[in-house]
Amino acid sequence: MSTDSDSEEEITPEYLQSLLDKARQNAREEAQRVKMLREEGEMHAFGEQDIIQIGEGDEAKEEEQQPLPLLDPGVLPPPYFEFGNARHQAPTSVRDPDVAHTEVASSSMSIPAPPEDPNADWKQLTKKQRKALRNKTAGQGWFDLPAPAEADLPRLHREVEALRLRNQLDPKRFYRKDDGEGKGIKGLPKHFAIGTILPTNTPFGTASTDNLPRAHRKRTLVDELVDDAEARRYTKKKFDELQQVRGRKGKKTLHKKNDLRKPKW
Repeated sequence: MSTDSDSEEEITPEYLQSLLDKARQNAREEAQRVKMLREEGEMHAFGEQDIIQIGEGDEAKEEEQQPLPLLDPGVLPPPYFEFGNARHQAPTSVRDPDVAHTEVASSSMSIPAPPEDPNADWKQLTKKQRKALRNKTAGQGWFDLPAPAEADLPRLHREVEALRLRNQLDPKRFYRKDDGEGKGIKGLPKHFAIGTILPTNTPFGTASTDNLPRAHRKRTLVDELVDDAEARRYTKKKFDELQQVRGRKGKKTLHKKNDLRKPKW
């Protein structure tokens, strides 16, 4: 107990003040030493010691710092809600971005022009012009079947004659006789058109009677008939028969027939 009381009596204010003065003196000496080493460029002698610079260095850094930018957000989009001046007042308007986007898109779309009156040009024509237009087609009841031009009639006459002679191409089929058959170009109907069989999509893309390849297609019906082997064979047979009949009616055929009728004695 005596040792504890002696140690407490030795710690006096004067003793504490002396310790503070000694610490301040050591700090001054250390700061002066650091300043001298910095001037001489011998900072590496401290090893891993950290040096804290205060005073002039902080002021220089503050001067070098740029000023803070103004808190101006610029142009902002319109708000979703707009309130009135009263505190408890409900929002005067509510903005929906989807509705606004739809309105802008619909306003930018071009409105289609109204359809033109189909009878506008018809009302301005004379009776003669209307009659000429009526004669160009057979009417809606006949699917607007056109009337061919006069320059195309000779070419179309060959196609029509080939269709009329289909009885001579197939001996197993019989067709009713056409009214204009044997009358030439004048026997052609007023409104008519020659159609083309459209190709059909076969399962494997193979050629068929309804779907001929492009290399086997012909420009006209006559060319197709001439290229048909079966039709060519039948026409040759009929031609030979006609030649035999004509050969019997040639020169001196009557004398030969009379000689056969004479008696042999």
